[in-house]
Amino acid sequence: MSATPAAVADAVRQHFAVESRVEDRVVTVPLARDQWPAFARFARETLGCLYLNFLSAIDWKDEGLEVICRVENLATGVTVMMRTKLGAGELHCPTVVDVWKGADWMERECFDMFGVTFDGHPDLRRLLLGDNWLGGPPLRKDFVDTGHAPYR
Repeated sequence: MSATPAAVADAVRQHFAVESRVEDRVVTVPLARDQWPAFARFARETLGCLYLNFLSAIDWKDEGLEVICRVENLATGVTVMMRTKLGAGELHCPTVVDVWKGADWMERECFDMFGVTFDGHPDLRRLLLGDNWLGGPPLRKDFVDTGHAPYR
């Protein structure tokens, strides 16, 4: 397979029937939640994205959370940005730890800070907050720190 971003977008379209957005060397791929683990394997095995740069989430308020994952093929310089919207009130996403071991702590951090449960994660437990933390996920937009006046 050619290592150009356009070739990557074509391969994604053929295998997953989704339209990617190409900007410079970054291919952004919107995925359904059930496509997440299969696409992760495809990105690693077919596209050569061996390096997981980061995994996190975005809180879109009423629209729900979106999990994002940036992976890269360092040999070709092509970056793939995986994105999946969980939907309002949804907090479950499949894990990608079996594809990239580096996702382990990133998924734990996302669990801790946003409340996303990564189904199939081998050791999903708090990473940054103590077990006695009762305030809810602090990076969600509905979080209110009762000790301080909210800044809005």
